[in-house]
Amino acid sequence: MDNTRRQVFNAAHSYVTPKIPSSPKLIHASEDIATELGIDVEDLKSQKFLDLFSGSKVHNKTQPYAMAYAGHQFGNWAGQLGDGRAINLFEIVNNEKRWALQLKGAGETPYSRQGDGLAVLRSSIREYLCSEAMHHLGVPTTRALSLMLSGDEVLRDMLYDGNAAYEKGAIVCRVAPTFIRFGNFELFAARQDHKNLKLLADYTIKYFYPDIDKPSKERYIEFFKNVANRTLDMIIHWQRVGFVHGVMNTDNMSILGLTIDYGPYGWLEGFDFGWTPNTTDSQNKRYRFGNQPNIALWNLVQLANALYPLVEDVEPFEEILNKYKTNFEIKSLDMMRSKIGLHTKQKNDLNLIQGLEDCLLSSETDMTIFFRLLSDYKKGKVEKGVATIEKAFYKPEEIIGKILEQWKDWFESYDQRLSIEDLDDNERKKKMNLVNPKYVLRNYMAQIAIDDADNGDYKLIDELFNLLKKPYNEQPDYEKWFAKRPDWARHKVGCSMLSCSS
Repeated sequence: MDNTRRQVFNAAHSYVTPKIPSSPKLIHASEDIATELGIDVEDLKSQKFLDLFSGSKVHNKTQPYAMAYAGHQFGNWAGQLGDGRAINLFEIVNNEKRWALQLKGAGETPYSRQGDGLAVLRSSIREYLCSEAMHHLGVPTTRALSLMLSGDEVLRDMLYDGNAAYEKGAIVCRVAPTFIRFGNFELFAARQDHKNLKLLADYTIKYFYPDIDKPSKERYIEFFKNVANRTLDMIIHWQRVGFVHGVMNTDNMSILGLTIDYGPYGWLEGFDFGWTPNTTDSQNKRYRFGNQPNIALWNLVQLANALYPLVEDVEPFEEILNKYKTNFEIKSLDMMRSKIGLHTKQKNDLNLIQGLEDCLLSSETDMTIFFRLLSDYKKGKVEKGVATIEKAFYKPEEIIGKILEQWKDWFESYDQRLSIEDLDDNERKKKMNLVNPKYVLRNYMAQIAIDDADNGDYKLIDELFNLLKKPYNEQPDYEKWFAKRPDWARHKVGCSMLSCSS
């Protein structure tokens, strides 16, 4: 099981052996996902669990492997990429659900390129907390079982500025039905390896889209249609909660429409369509918040190109891609209606929502706090509208003159629109609070937990983990986290933008 870097042909994966860590230590484990997998909660504390999910030992009769895939990175073809620091251990079938378990940061693979296949504590904490937080927000996502220290030091240049330093190494066990990506199909298509392309498509359909039961070419079209629909649903959820992925390369797109590969992600602090959390993307902002729906479509075009040899007909793919555009407009509008408490459909709703977005952009306004506070608005109380959401403004003193009038005009329109809704204030508030989270994993929160963990204190990881399991609940004991990003965090490394370094 050779881990030597190489181009791998005629294969979907390569068998590899995880690197044995010097002194692994469990920091945290998810009891929820352990239960899903059929792992007894008590076993999380066992030596066997530590050995298996740190990569120290390989489970009997299993062969760990790294997947081969290609991809477009920042819009450019990158050729073979593959699992550079991820190693798939095995699959578990429990309660008729299939789960793949994968270690991130467990050592080099044939696809590690110039990397060492390892991961550092800061990025591992962010991935562990975020994947579980996203699940509880109702966003399709990969999950996380465990977070461990490796006991080894890892050299990283965090800001890509030539100042490399040693950091604590860590290993996350990621969990998903499958980690197959758009890029797996792109690799075979680019090499005109249509035999393996078909094998991969048939395997994916058999195990992960078993309801597709159509003749050969039609089944691949139906498969693509399902992937497009799932991808769109994921994007709508991202926009709903203000999540920005940061690296929407085709190799980071799950074939199941799951959020995958948590690198330099972030939630909007101030509402801003142009914000990206990725320092590598700071100039072109390809992966900015407002562009995520378009990038998902662009990535689907690349997947369609990869699947084309199995169908040899452009028209059905074009039809599905055009349907994505139409469906996005419909679903996005419905999602925004739900965020502001509208449950009927009126022809001027789009204008009302665009007017709100203009207001949100007129002065720095915290997205999460704004939509949560908006549920407190009482019908017929236009004069109290701005006061209702005042705590969402980063600089309340700037809400004067034209900006204040703009907000007042919007609340006037909003109140008129609410007057034709049947729901009373309390019912509307309950429904709004089911789609507008009170708590999200802001980057500064994760960074405080990272700083503590670097000093051997893991209490905040546990606190945030438990807080984020119920993001829509009031949780008065955690009210301190329902707050705008503090000024000290505005430009602090790790609290606003992040690099891909991990």
